[in-house]
Amino acid sequence: MKKLRFAKKQHLYFLLCVWCLMVDWSRAGTEESEGGPMEKTEKAALYSTIQGFVGDSWNGSYLFPDPCGWTPIQGVTCDIYEDLWYVTALSFGSMRDNSLACTEIPVIRPQLFELKHLKSLSLFNCFTSPKQYLASVSNNKWLDLSKNLETLEIRSNPGLIGELPSFITNLTNLQSLVVLENRLTGSLPKNLAKLTRLRRLVLSENRFTGRIPEVYGLTGLLILDLSRNFFSGPLPLSVGGLSSLLKLDVSNNYLEGKLPLELQSLKNLTLLDLRNNRFSGGLTKEIQEMSSLVELVLSNNHLEGDLTGIEWRNLKNLVVLDLTNTGLKGEIPWSILELKKLRFLGLSNNSLGGKLFPQMETDMPSLNALYVNGNNISGELEFSKKFYERMGRRLGVWGNPNLCYHGDEIKNLLDHAPFGVYQCKRLKAMTLA
Repeated sequence: MKKLRFAKKQHLYFLLCVWCLMVDWSRAGTEESEGGPMEKTEKAALYSTIQGFVGDSWNGSYLFPDPCGWTPIQGVTCDIYEDLWYVTALSFGSMRDNSLACTEIPVIRPQLFELKHLKSLSLFNCFTSPKQYLASVSNNKWLDLSKNLETLEIRSNPGLIGELPSFITNLTNLQSLVVLENRLTGSLPKNLAKLTRLRRLVLSENRFTGRIPEVYGLTGLLILDLSRNFFSGPLPLSVGGLSSLLKLDVSNNYLEGKLPLELQSLKNLTLLDLRNNRFSGGLTKEIQEMSSLVELVLSNNHLEGDLTGIEWRNLKNLVVLDLTNTGLKGEIPWSILELKKLRFLGLSNNSLGGKLFPQMETDMPSLNALYVNGNNISGELEFSKKFYERMGRRLGVWGNPNLCYHGDEIKNLLDHAPFGVYQCKRLKAMTLA
């Protein structure tokens, strides 16, 4: 009797195990069938590529047997082509939550270039050890990605040195090229304009030198950011042909010469940032043709000239106007009051004279930062207490020795008195003394 009961229990246990296995197989088969299988060569190339960046200890084949299906891998995006899974995007580094962290000395393995449907490659904070080169792989290998690669982002790699590899210009399907916060040096490739499909070109915060190459043909470019490098020479005239451009930032370089007249052709431009360069020759009148400008930042250049030659009412969309330390002379023109949307006006450290218009308080309702310190502005400040309260420390008027304010008729003005400016009665007494 006991043997019969034991046999029945064994039989039930066996049936239960078989049922569990069938459920697992059915589920696995269903999940794979929903997404489709993956080529063995594609899977092997993916595993090897990841090991190169993450380290040999990473065991993908065991942990992620179906990397595009029911066991997805961080930083890996896939898509289906002809009923098969292929890798379309890879992201390495700590920039995003779904990215794979890089090992101390990552290696770009040849298998990367076997991922024939790869559209996006992002390397963030991977090359941190000193003296690592992006061009350690043959240029011909990179050509294997040229058919599909649309986005290449190489960002915050303090150990990455050398020049921008020439293979970049052969990736002719690129729409976004971001090489930001590395230590790359040398000149940019002269044929960078081969990348005619680019929408975004960001090469800022490296150590590039030489002249900015001509950019003829990049008519679809929306963002051009070459800031914080060591570029010299003039701004190329071909910049004026970037008819779709929304943002142009070449700040913090050593660029020189006059502002190109061709800038007036940038009818869609919202940001023009040329600060901290060596431009000269005054404000070109053609700037007033750039009616879409929201931010115009030209501070710390040797422009000189005055503000009266610009029809400021044409720049009605301006929110930021920064002309600090540009060698300006003359007076602040009345037409500046036409900038109804202006929030920030920076005119510090110039040689401007004349008076500040009290109408700035009413005619420029969005203004919440005004800096005219370090000039020769004179006379009396005739703003209300409400204006001083609104501006606070964002009203910079110090360093104008002949400027004063009235405060006797306004109670508690001392709490909001303009910093570095005497009351008029005190200034008068000091002058008489």
